[in-house]
Amino acid sequence: MASPPEQSASGWASGLLGVIILSGSLPATRVAVADFSPLFLTSARAVIAAVLGAVLLVILRQKRPARADLVPLAIVAGGVVLGFPLLTALALQHITSAHSIVFIGLLPLATAIFGVLRGGERPQPVFWLFSVLGALSVACFALAQGGTASLTGDLLMLAAIVLCGLGYAEGASLSRKLGGWQVISWALILSLPVMAVLAVITLPGTFAGVGAPAWLGLGYVSVFSMLVGFVFWYRGLALGGIAGVSQLQLLQPFFGLVLAGLLLGEPVSWLMIAASAVVVGCVAGAKRFA
Repeated sequence: MASPPEQSASGWASGLLGVIILSGSLPATRVAVADFSPLFLTSARAVIAAVLGAVLLVILRQKRPARADLVPLAIVAGGVVLGFPLLTALALQHITSAHSIVFIGLLPLATAIFGVLRGGERPQPVFWLFSVLGALSVACFALAQGGTASLTGDLLMLAAIVLCGLGYAEGASLSRKLGGWQVISWALILSLPVMAVLAVITLPGTFAGVGAPAWLGLGYVSVFSMLVGFVFWYRGLALGGIAGVSQLQLLQPFFGLVLAGLLLGEPVSWLMIAASAVVVGCVAGAKRFA
């Protein structure tokens, strides 16, 4: 059995890999909503991921969760399967991806707060200083990048962050009992009936106008953003601690912008590099005092 320090190191490594995978979510969503409606994209990605998760559960002969686990699983499903994907897809119709980074910078803080409320964690007071400083660094960077503001888009993103932070913390706590990939798989299956109906209702009348980028975006958010990324993310949170490992999300906007630069041709500026260095320092400080 691994010692606590080894578990912590493994958790941070797993969490970092999860963040890198999840960093492609917003760029992929931005591309996909160009040809798919937000409701169809949200439901279709959940249905595809749920089918894959069900196959894994059957092949690996996983036992069903206990009745007491159903409410936490419903919270996970409401936060990360329905809430965050749908609200961000709706928000990105009103604001730019650059502007959305302001709110993504608040996600680690929201996750840490729910980790305290729902996971019973008690990080040191200095941890909160680094957490808030990191969130402000990301927010200032995003504001410096510009982007169209919209009250509707801002409120949608704020609601998405609250729900996602709750879903992350709840899923991490449950992962200690069920396992990371099992939690997201069961949460997806729990939401499958609603998502399947929604997918059918919002099914496009024709796919003739859907381009290859939109299909690739749908594929990415279905397989990687909705399932594979959570396998590593929930494992990282469970092993390394919700409050501490959640601060790795501060790096997500920068990973996302790098991916956007490589895939969408967006420029990578010196300001991004400088802000990334500050954020890395905040993550290191948060790790030290978590």
